Amino acid sequence: MNRYDVIVVGAGVAGSLVAHRLGRRGRRVLVLEAGASGADPGQGEPDPLTTYLTASAKVPGSAYRPRPAAPWPEVTDLTGTDDAPGYRASGHLLQNGPLPYASGYVRVNGGTGNVWTGLAPRMLPEDFDTETFGYGRRWPLTYDDLEPYYRAAEEELGVAADAAEQRAHTGLPLPDGYVFPMRALPASYLDRHLGARLDGRRVKDPVALNEVELQVVGTPHARNGVPDPAYDHGRGYVPRGAHGQPDPANRCQGNASCIPHCPAYAKYTPLKTQGRWSASVSLRDRAVVSRVLVDGTGRATGVEYRSYDGTVGVARADVIVLAAHAIENARLLLLSRLAQRSGQVGRNLMDHPVLLTWGLLPDAVGPYRGPGSTSGFEGFRTGPARRLRAPFRIEIGNWGWAWSKGSVDGDVAQLLTEQGLFGAELRRAVGDRISRQFTLQFEMEQGADPANRVTLHPHARDPLGLPRPLVTYDLAGHVKDGMAAARAVSDQIFALLGAEDHTDYTPTAAWPGRFTHGGRTHAYRGAGHAAGTHLMGDSPATSVVDSWQRCWDHSGLYAVGCGSMPSISTANPTLTMAALALRSAERIEADLVARDRPAALTPRTPGAPA
Repeated sequence: MNRYDVIVVGAGVAGSLVAHRLGRRGRRVLVLEAGASGADPGQGEPDPLTTYLTASAKVPGSAYRPRPAAPWPEVTDLTGTDDAPGYRASGHLLQNGPLPYASGYVRVNGGTGNVWTGLAPRMLPEDFDTETFGYGRRWPLTYDDLEPYYRAAEEELGVAADAAEQRAHTGLPLPDGYVFPMRALPASYLDRHLGARLDGRRVKDPVALNEVELQVVGTPHARNGVPDPAYDHGRGYVPRGAHGQPDPANRCQGNASCIPHCPAYAKYTPLKTQGRWSASVSLRDRAVVSRVLVDGTGRATGVEYRSYDGTVGVARADVIVLAAHAIENARLLLLSRLAQRSGQVGRNLMDHPVLLTWGLLPDAVGPYRGPGSTSGFEGFRTGPARRLRAPFRIEIGNWGWAWSKGSVDGDVAQLLTEQGLFGAELRRAVGDRISRQFTLQFEMEQGADPANRVTLHPHARDPLGLPRPLVTYDLAGHVKDGMAAARAVSDQIFALLGAEDHTDYTPTAAWPGRFTHGGRTHAYRGAGHAAGTHLMGDSPATSVVDSWQRCWDHSGLYAVGCGSMPSISTANPTLTMAALALRSAERIEADLVARDRPAALTPRTPGAPA
């Protein structure tokens, strides 16, 4: 049996970064990944692009072949119904809550970090203490504590942004002279169109009863743009292409397939980090960890894992790092019956429920080009209004109605069947409709609520015989009030643009996350930003891990990732997760240094008993 310094469970963003940092220090690291390691012609595995292009449904997991032994939840597992509770859940992730947890994730090498949007904003300083606003949980660290690791994460992921723009329009306290690795990605034509008509205009928040000035602001991206020669005190930055190798000419080419696969390899994925792993880091894929092993003192000593054929293996290490996913980390802790003192394992599940509104602009705006979103409106993220309703960030959707209504095939079918158009007339109508489509995506912050939780299903088992995760989920009134405010803001923006509002949360089957609030029907999609299931805190009585993501109850055991986050803010959480992972890697290395330090020998006092 081989013994390692560190075992990392999960090869996503957090796990790959922890392994990379420790491998650079010469540590022997074993990474166990439940999914397959990627394109492998010998195993009949096509490359992700081929799999995506031939998939009948273009969903986040469509670039990868499903693995029965390591199933994952897909958005198509949820269906809206007319009967209570208004949805039906099937597949890997079972549900019994009043509303559905509407996000999926993938279990492949690279994890959900392979299929993310690539947006990489920082959280804002006030996001670290939502208790001030009367909801959620306070972090045991501050923005200033995490700021050096944000910088490190921006280098690791390769972030493109404009520091002056972020400072001026989001309130980030970036120091003068700070530059990101790459200059901001160009605004889309839609961004520029909306900016020309909306910048400086004001809309009313119907809940907070204040006016907010609109300003189209570029979003930081972890995808390759033009390197900033001023980065790193003038040393500049070299973009990384496929397999994380230096590729100075690599750029985003606007393929518009970022979810699930970037064929230009401009978007960051964990596979880029893995391409830079040292020889002391090894990956074992198709290894589903089923239990964390501890000794008589409660110290983590290893893991038990199962191969796809059911064979059970054991690996040992001095430090165990759980980096599977917020839901899978909680599931593994529950399977292992560990970290139970606070009663918080699996609780406080959060996501960004996303309210979508969509319509047609008077003029063509060129959708379906470039990343899914390149800019947004930042004015509803902060301030006293958070006491009254959930804050939100508005993303400008570049991909027409794809997220709200599906592919453009639906537009073609509607014009055929409802208007009876054919031939040249159909082509003109399709071109006109698609060219004017746009969507606003309102990402709502959801506060930590212990009632939203992951447990083990009492009966349902996966193909390896392990209990499936069971989710209980709902939206608090604070979030619903935020959605009501967002919809009213959307109405005003559409009016200012002279846009036709086509928002319609039908048919029922397509909108499992549908509810009525304040006399109006709302619906949401899941952003895929699971968080909070093993949250950090300053006391073992109320949290699962400390500020370093160390489990309070078990020395040598870390649970890293978004599951540790006490709040999710309105920012896509990947950059914050990466910063936390780098911070934990630093702590793990310090633990290992202490382990390796020779014990001090105390001279024996003459005359003392032997």
